[in-house]
Amino acid sequence: MSSVEFAEIDFAPPHVSIEGSAETGFLFTSAIPLQSYQENLGQMLRHWSQQAPERIFLGERQADGDWRLLSYAEVSRQADAIAQALINRRLGPYRPVMILSGNSVDHALLMLGCFIAGVPVVPVSVPYSLLSKDYLKLRFIFEEICPGMIYVADADMFAAPLSSLDLAGVEIVVSQDGSTEHSTTPFVDLLETSVTSDVDRALAQVGAETVVKILYTSGSTGQPKGVINTHGMLCANQQMLSQVWPFTDKTPPVLVDWLPWNHTFGGNHNFNLVLKQGGTLYIDSGKPVPGLVEQTVKNLAEISPTIYFNVPVGYAMLLPHLEQNESLRNNFFKNLQLIFYAGAALPQDLWERLERVAIQATGKKVIMTSSWGSTETSPLATAAHFPLQKAGVIGIPCPGVSLKMIPNGDSYELRVKGPNVTPGYFRRPDLTAAAFDEDGYYMIGDSARFVEHDDPSKGISFDGRVAEDFKLMSGTWVRVGLLRVAALAAVSPLLQFALVTGHNLEDVGILGWPNVAACMKLCDDLDEDVAPDVLLQHPAVVDFLRQALIQFNSEQQGSSTRIARILLMSEPPDSDAGEITDKGYINQRAALQRRKDLVDQLYAEQPGPGVIVL
Repeated sequence: MSSVEFAEIDFAPPHVSIEGSAETGFLFTSAIPLQSYQENLGQMLRHWSQQAPERIFLGERQADGDWRLLSYAEVSRQADAIAQALINRRLGPYRPVMILSGNSVDHALLMLGCFIAGVPVVPVSVPYSLLSKDYLKLRFIFEEICPGMIYVADADMFAAPLSSLDLAGVEIVVSQDGSTEHSTTPFVDLLETSVTSDVDRALAQVGAETVVKILYTSGSTGQPKGVINTHGMLCANQQMLSQVWPFTDKTPPVLVDWLPWNHTFGGNHNFNLVLKQGGTLYIDSGKPVPGLVEQTVKNLAEISPTIYFNVPVGYAMLLPHLEQNESLRNNFFKNLQLIFYAGAALPQDLWERLERVAIQATGKKVIMTSSWGSTETSPLATAAHFPLQKAGVIGIPCPGVSLKMIPNGDSYELRVKGPNVTPGYFRRPDLTAAAFDEDGYYMIGDSARFVEHDDPSKGISFDGRVAEDFKLMSGTWVRVGLLRVAALAAVSPLLQFALVTGHNLEDVGILGWPNVAACMKLCDDLDEDVAPDVLLQHPAVVDFLRQALIQFNSEQQGSSTRIARILLMSEPPDSDAGEITDKGYINQRAALQRRKDLVDQLYAEQPGPGVIVL
């Protein structure tokens, strides 16, 4: 497969500058200067409403199966009306707009209206409302933000979480009314607001330092923290992306995207990419879970994206459909220029399967790439704008970004400075002070190593979270992020997620969340309603895991990369406990704290049922 050519794509050359040494650390920067950029996101919408008024900006599948499509001119008119409605209500920095519902055209219009009016928008994780049992995180964010307006798509669906809040003086806006006990304003009322010159004046006052969003991240433990996003941060980040991906200047991107807008990946990187380049965003109501991935498949069978964004678990769910459905595969790859993954390293087996289906459809390998950053960095800090042969490489610093690389064992702790970095955390000066070092670099908490020490332009590879890594009893460091990805690939497709264990213990273990469908496929003698414990301890499942991990261990060099024991868990990750985000990322630290009894069971002198010792 290595002899198959890559499809052509216009990337910026990887020019870098580096100072320092392996002993003292490095300052690693792009040799390409950051060009000037817009002061606010509202200017981007105004630009395209004038330059390409009839081009489709937003699409959303309706209940009848047809697409609701809005052009740039239509979106601009409606966003102005909403901006006027927000101005009339005197919303602003101290009375922001809180959004509880997921991605939709109405959500986008309200968000764009906030951009124009200079009103911060606070999109909140939907699971905090619809999957939570106690609404503690929702109430915490509500009380910290003090919103003047809350938007929900469906009043009935959100009736219970709304009832948990003290809504005195807060306007509730709904797209679909219901039997809620609270007085509500129909979303259409905002759209029918008569626009005055106040809107242009408000937009003219929105500058680079104006707060555009507050995005709440789950953190390792405790309550969420609100990351301040300014217009300047997000505009600078899109300029960086435009410079490293010049092909997006020539071909306006077409996205089919499900990634939630309360996260920086979907809400900043992807939404703003479309807005910056005058592209088209088809909002995907599917998700990488059984029963919803089929909606994604249906959308991709109709719409051919130019760039496809997803997280590794999303590709794992989509790949069987691409492998088995020739028509879907051909439509997916017809206009595709780039496959992008983020959030976690892509297991090598998924990488190779994606290459195979691309070659089947086009005769060439579609370039796959990734970047690295966080909510605090808008999110782009590095980008791999060159063809990659394998997963794990996160590229080089983007124009305008400086990486400080601090020696950390056999790798480097990464710290970030640039116009894309947050000024801090909302109403948390303590967290803000702790997040930056003495030189003003944001301490992101990740580590990396050079792909080739003699050639920094080949980029760096992700080496895990500094806070996740631990030492075995022998003093040997375990790189949790790398080992997790390698272990998942070794036992693919039987595990969806994994926790790496062994802190201050003799050897490394795995607590694994099974892919139940894949386990069932192995056990053809079981009924569909089989008890979880019976399925997970079935001889076929145990034998598969044992043999796969024995083979994996035979290829490892030391104790820090060998798996000595594994236990499959029947209880799914709990979002209330902070074990998983709505994008499907596992919080290693929070999950291990909550499941300490299972760690004890895994390492017991007399292992109980379900523990596989290798």
